[in-house]
Amino acid sequence: MLVDHLVILAPGLLGASVARAARARAQARHITVWARRPEVRAALIGQPWLDTVADTPEHAVAHLPGPRTLIVLAAPVDRIIELDRQIAPHLHAGAIVTDVGSVKAPVCAAAAHHPRAAGSFFIGSHPMAGSEKTGWEHGTATLFEGRVCFVTPSPGTPADAIHTVEEFWRALGSTVVNLAPDKHDEIVAHISHLPQALATTLACTLAEKDGQWRHLSGNGLRDTSRVAASDPAMWIEIFEQNRTAVLHALASYEQELGNFRRELEASDWVALRARLQCGKTWRDGFNR
Repeated sequence: MLVDHLVILAPGLLGASVARAARARAQARHITVWARRPEVRAALIGQPWLDTVADTPEHAVAHLPGPRTLIVLAAPVDRIIELDRQIAPHLHAGAIVTDVGSVKAPVCAAAAHHPRAAGSFFIGSHPMAGSEKTGWEHGTATLFEGRVCFVTPSPGTPADAIHTVEEFWRALGSTVVNLAPDKHDEIVAHISHLPQALATTLACTLAEKDGQWRHLSGNGLRDTSRVAASDPAMWIEIFEQNRTAVLHALASYEQELGNFRRELEASDWVALRARLQCGKTWRDGFNR
């Protein structure tokens, strides 16, 4: 049993999956959940993967059973900062707050300035386990198995608190990578946010063509456009928060695409073949 009390604030797909995985793997003695909408709180009552549904974030973190408490902020990126500010004064010593947001630098910087109870800490997290699906109903106990989870502590965070967060994600099946918040944002701009931009622009390009064309395609189009079906409201927040790093990633991609186009225009089949081979070699390097 890793923690006495696990609190999930704003459980969508990721938050519900954290609770389900923790319950399935016996990593929390007591699980409390709070959701913003009353109808969601009502629907969560009686779910077998939680114990208590709180009425407010403050109530969720107050009078917590047991000294080892982990609070997971599973709201959209722009709400994580506000939720941490809201609960910070109500934490007890030893409580650790983490999150699941896909942008870390602005979240960790803001959390460092929130007045919180002495001996409580904020440590950023980002499990690379999203989906084009949203909502707590789609949560699964296996979502984090075999997935990378970034942990992004701020300077000066005690090693034992960092260890608790890292071990929690490992207990849910993740491979943990510890990075500075800025470095995290640079990496995910290339490996997550750029692919979303490419899938979206590909889908928008094809949306201008005959609508029947999609039904003539093979699996290649489905694979490359899958994440274009993701929630636009979630992604506009991510692009807003990580704008600079995404712009750098787009600039690199635009240069590569320009090279591809120039080689095609020049019928430079040797260079184009080398580029295709480069892409294949990189893709074949994924862990199997």
